[in-house]
Amino acid sequence: MTPPQPRPARHVDDLERRARLARRHGLAPGCGYPDEVAAARGIAALHATEPATVHLALRARVPTTTVAGVEDALYGARSIVKQTAMRQTLFGVTRDVLPAVLGGPSARVADTLRRRVAQDLERSGVTRDGPAWLAAAGDEVLEALATAEPTAPELRAALPGRDVTIDRSPGSRWGASVPVLPQVLWVLAAEGRVVRAHNAGHWRLSKPRWTTAERWLGEAPDPLPAREAHAEVVRLWLRAFGPGTEADLRWWLGGTLGAVRTALADLGAVPVSLEGTDAVGRLLPDDLEPVEPPDRWAALLPTLDPAVMGWRGRTFYLGGHGPALVDAAGNAGTTAWWDGRVVGCWVQDDEARVRVALLEDVPAAGRRALDAEAERLTGWLDGVRVTTIYSSPAMREAAG
Repeated sequence: MTPPQPRPARHVDDLERRARLARRHGLAPGCGYPDEVAAARGIAALHATEPATVHLALRARVPTTTVAGVEDALYGARSIVKQTAMRQTLFGVTRDVLPAVLGGPSARVADTLRRRVAQDLERSGVTRDGPAWLAAAGDEVLEALATAEPTAPELRAALPGRDVTIDRSPGSRWGASVPVLPQVLWVLAAEGRVVRAHNAGHWRLSKPRWTTAERWLGEAPDPLPAREAHAEVVRLWLRAFGPGTEADLRWWLGGTLGAVRTALADLGAVPVSLEGTDAVGRLLPDDLEPVEPPDRWAALLPTLDPAVMGWRGRTFYLGGHGPALVDAAGNAGTTAWWDGRVVGCWVQDDEARVRVALLEDVPAAGRRALDAEAERLTGWLDGVRVTTIYSSPAMREAAG
């Protein structure tokens, strides 16, 4: 039974929601973040499924950042850590946020992955006791990573006795025979026992080396208790993305509605009404004052950028462009923004020049601003062509 909806404290229209997005995400003039760590913390987490997203999302929010600056945050200072978290997705989070992520979303993911791999081991005939086999394999992996930083293929070569294959989703269109050791690494990563260390390839490619969390961070992070962890993650989300609905949070968090409601209650989140929907939004109790629109702004954001991936209900900034820019699973391609709304996408030509493809008419000032952003992004990329597996219909059409 749906509980009665609380009385909203005030109304937040779409104009204010877009203003909040522009300011909290550091996208409007004068709103950028001073460094990579401040930006990553300010927007709760960076999507990292595609490694280039981390670099390009930070470029859009930190006016002074460079590829080298992002690389240092990831692999030098190690102030941003890639962690399997919400929705079994890879994110980049700051080290101070890691205990909350590990105790909440990552713990749920670890439990799901652990049970699934154990079942796959038994179903594939590798063992009759999947949990025991997985635990023993995990211990061997940790021992191997205690003094080394191998890639997954190198780890498989180092542990031939554990290099077996399992059948995933047999009989379905997703069915495949896959090596189990990369799956073991994912379980250990979700548990916070191992981490992705240096990248063995170009910054736009995912070729992670692996090591123990203790070796990479100096000490293994101590996860927060589950309830406290979920409340902290929801607090970070509300600060960066609020107001949002329970459905938004449940989708982003990848958790149950019960966990979302408990966290909102623990935080004392305040209900507000939203434009164009009967669903109730929530804001933190110290964040109720209206937010004024910033100066008009343009931005070119990468595939899976946090600003596009933060909500389930995206009409207030996507309008009717969702089918052209977002797939059925909610994954967004590149986006071009003018004054708080997505108005198109961007692609690169064969010479790595960035080109904006509009889905609607924008004023001349907007066109000039977007063209200027395209020139800046082209210069920042310095000849690098970024590829993606999440190419939207609009991107494919623009690329020809």
